Amino acid sequence: MEFLENLFKTLQSLLSSYIDLDYSLWLYRFLTPLIVTFLLPLVFVALIYISFLVLFIYKLHRQVIMRAVQTDRNFWRVGRKIVAAIWDAHARIYHGYEVIGLENIPQEGPALIVYYHGAIPIDMYYLNSRMLLQRERLIYTIGDRFLFKLPGWGTISEAFHVSPGTVQSCVSILRDGNLLAISPGGVYEAQFGDHYYELLWRNRVGFAKVALEAKAPIIPCFTQNLREGFRQVGIFRTFFMRLYNKVRIPVYPIYGGFPVKFRTYLGKPIPYDENLTAQDLQVKVATAIEDLINQHQRLPGSILMALLDRLPSFRRSRGVLKNKDE
Repeated sequence: MEFLENLFKTLQSLLSSYIDLDYSLWLYRFLTPLIVTFLLPLVFVALIYISFLVLFIYKLHRQVIMRAVQTDRNFWRVGRKIVAAIWDAHARIYHGYEVIGLENIPQEGPALIVYYHGAIPIDMYYLNSRMLLQRERLIYTIGDRFLFKLPGWGTISEAFHVSPGTVQSCVSILRDGNLLAISPGGVYEAQFGDHYYELLWRNRVGFAKVALEAKAPIIPCFTQNLREGFRQVGIFRTFFMRLYNKVRIPVYPIYGGFPVKFRTYLGKPIPYDENLTAQDLQVKVATAIEDLINQHQRLPGSILMALLDRLPSFRRSRGVLKNKDE
């Protein structure tokens, strides 16, 4: 013990002669919260790769697993349920996740879910998991092409039916009686949206053409406090926008992973109307999502207030104040 104490004192004296220990300690304490905010999104990445690992193991040992569950009618069904259970547990514990308006999604038949795209679309992972566990329905999803170049994404996309999507392939999905989720804003809205929750659709009408051709209803979707969970850094916006327009992949750094309250709101279905053009339908859907934002989202968004939304007493007081304002 005496030897170790002497060694420690020797090392301390050597370090103090080259490093200002008080300054180093101050710098460590100052930078730790900043570092944590950039490391928290890695929890989300870790969950994705845990999902991949579960699905890969399931695929690798499918014969044994299928014999264990005594069914081979749907290869991915059990794997999806396992992954959905993981994501739903994370949603409930970390974000107190709720879905309001789940009854607006039909029990059977097609519907197109059009949603606001956050910095990370973690809310769609949560919603899909909740639908699988509570309704036994899978939401097919359209993802950006860059995703399919990521290691492990092929297995996830195969299991959960994520695809780049064309108008015709999306129409086919709906005509087969499935649910389909599309974000018209896509990666652009994810990268350059902010806590004012403005829709950045840039005149995209592809989703409207899909709904009209498939004669499917559209369900507007928005998740409260989504931008408070994950955000882009607030500097060099113009530079990153120019860079994105050149490379067409996400380049704007994000931070966060804060355990704020998430609530997904599903609006009333917008039924098929043969008299509407694609442009008319786009405006109608955008208005419906903006109404959800204005009704349920604090503008501008606040990370602190979104954290306080986790407290039932705070939510009740907000509800009382809102009723008085109305």
